[in-house]
Amino acid sequence: MPDLNTQSIEDASATKYGYGYVRVSTEKQEELSPESQAKLLREHALKHNIIILEIFYEVGISGRKAEKRPEFQRMISLAKSQEHPIDVILVWKYSRFARNQEESIVYKSLLKKQHNIDVISVSEPLVEGPFGSLIERIIEWMDEYYSIRLSDEVLRGMKEKALRGGYQAVPCLGYQAVGRGKPYLINEEEYKIVSYIFERYDIHDEDCTKIARQINSFGYLTRRGNPFEARGIERILMNPFYYGLVVWNGFSFMGPHEVRLTKEQFDTRMKKIHSRYSPMKRRNISACKHWLSGLLKCAICGSSLAYNGSNRRSPGFQCYKYAKGIHDGSSFISEKKAISGVYEYFEKLLAGMDFEYEYRTPESADLASQRSSLMHELEKISSREARIRLAFENGVDSLEEYKENKERLQRTRAAIQEQISELDSAASPQKPSRETVLSCVRNVYDVIKDPDVDSDTKGTFMRSIVEDIVVDKENQQLVFRLYIS
Repeated sequence: MPDLNTQSIEDASATKYGYGYVRVSTEKQEELSPESQAKLLREHALKHNIIILEIFYEVGISGRKAEKRPEFQRMISLAKSQEHPIDVILVWKYSRFARNQEESIVYKSLLKKQHNIDVISVSEPLVEGPFGSLIERIIEWMDEYYSIRLSDEVLRGMKEKALRGGYQAVPCLGYQAVGRGKPYLINEEEYKIVSYIFERYDIHDEDCTKIARQINSFGYLTRRGNPFEARGIERILMNPFYYGLVVWNGFSFMGPHEVRLTKEQFDTRMKKIHSRYSPMKRRNISACKHWLSGLLKCAICGSSLAYNGSNRRSPGFQCYKYAKGIHDGSSFISEKKAISGVYEYFEKLLAGMDFEYEYRTPESADLASQRSSLMHELEKISSREARIRLAFENGVDSLEEYKENKERLQRTRAAIQEQISELDSAASPQKPSRETVLSCVRNVYDVIKDPDVDSDTKGTFMRSIVEDIVVDKENQQLVFRLYIS
């Protein structure tokens, strides 16, 4: 007769702890509901003496990218903790864990080699040993192939619809879909907002931040029930759908929907948008309290001087880092002294004083954006290099496979670095003449001296030629940097 105490100890030692992972993707495919998947996981756990501590649900999310699955990342983070809370992760199918075979191998290898955690599919049992590992890899390959084919089929269907002149996107603000392949119709109430945006930008020359603030003050909200933002206003201004052009994934056609904007009006607006150079991180004038805000800089740390008008006896500008105690040395300048200094500088320029200026091409901001995107791609390559190194160190890839993958990434890195070099060495167009700059200086001076001109307009004109003004309190001077676009 067996010892009952010994039997209970053996049962306890055989007990395993695990997490369950349930995912239902966005694609139209045959897959079990979250509840059905969770039920199968619990049934498997009961049969195999596994205690499920938590089931993580990911609904409406594709399995192609692990970084875009927050619950998956949370589960992996908990599983890797020093407490070693689990021994297994249960999934309905391996495709639920990952549809990207590269990521699947890395995560499974990391969990197994470093934390002794197995990933088990309750509907795809595997035999032990190398043959079982081979079958697992084949299943992963088939899952990834299916995912790619599925996305290709969906894309092909959308492409065919676009080629036939069908709409693929959700109607933009001011339009509504009526179904049955009919053209989108104008929603009169929404289009009032669109018309207002066009008028304020095209005719009154207001920036996107100011337009958004005005629309929000009227109580209007986006379709999602949120306040309008400057970037949303900019997207509306740059959307060719409003003059009739439908663009989707590289395909374009003139739609049959009603339009109230001409192609000529749109082109004029786009020329206006692209011709305006704006230094990076500069705030829009409508978001500033003074027309000199954002232009005055601290000579000590380079930060912008914030305007304080609450002190009516001595309103002025002060470095916010000094105000917070981050550095010694005040850069305060009174409003009166700052304005007088600007007037004096412009008067000296018009009187014949020598000066320097930079030419900022309209493409400068676009080139900076392109460079930023390329730098981001370089960071992604570094991440991939770390992943293939991890796969090699854990015995997933052979030395030959590791070398091949590494060389491929190095070639990609070299190509991106070459593109960055081309952007950095792009030749600038011919610099405008000093006479052109002085003409702009005269226009700006006339505007800022006019007491009837509002603050926003003064700020806009100042920003058209002044990059920044460094307040050098130690030497009692203002240092201007001019540019022309």
